[in-house]
Amino acid sequence: MSALHGVGVLVTRPEQQAMPLCRLLETQGASTVRLPAIEIKPLGNSRATAARLGALENFDVIIFTSANAVRFGASLLDQKRDLTLAAVGPATGRALNQAGYRVAVQPTGNSDSESLLLHPQLEHPAGRRILLIKGSHGRPFLERELVSRGAEVLAAEVYERVPATPSEAALASLERSFADQEVQVITATSVEIAANLLKITALALRRQFEQALWLVPGERVAAAVRELGMPAPLLQADSAEDQDLVAALLRWRAGESGA
Repeated sequence: MSALHGVGVLVTRPEQQAMPLCRLLETQGASTVRLPAIEIKPLGNSRATAARLGALENFDVIIFTSANAVRFGASLLDQKRDLTLAAVGPATGRALNQAGYRVAVQPTGNSDSESLLLHPQLEHPAGRRILLIKGSHGRPFLERELVSRGAEVLAAEVYERVPATPSEAALASLERSFADQEVQVITATSVEIAANLLKITALALRRQFEQALWLVPGERVAAAVRELGMPAPLLQADSAEDQDLVAALLRWRAGESGA
């Protein structure tokens, strides 16, 4: 029997990012239900953004903060292969590689801004020009920290995250899945996803959510779930990477079964 047989998982990532995680979970025997809590939309005009940024060769480092930043912002690189590119985590690095670019700066520990700032090229950035390619209204920590360390930072916001608007039929189907005990685990891979999920779901689902196991990537999202008033049990993965989320579930299931 597969390791996650009998475990139902609600996957709340944006539509474009949900399928790889669903496939990995299903490979381990889990069943999956999708309800995107946010949608990703392009922001701005790439030609106007490129004109505002000027020559990219004048930046010492260009940081992509997510795979979505690569999806909507890689065109700004204009096929230039000699730029120093940084990625916040492995998924972002893979997206750049798949777009044909080499990543020079990437964290070796966790997939977050704090770990990226430990890299020698960013630990002491005073006097350097750094471009951030990011989404709007994202976590401001990286930009603020680079500026506080003396870097000249310019940001290009190439996409936005907006709350999803699931249909009444989709919400009713999810309620039935919980009522039939087909879902035991809820994924929340960012603070924004957790907050939006609670906004777009009905009170009846909220009660069901309190009984489920929430799978989150680390302490920051775990703390946010608690601050949102959710008393449900929490399972922390090492990162928001698909394989780390599944690995955390496998460890949990092994512990549940006494293996």
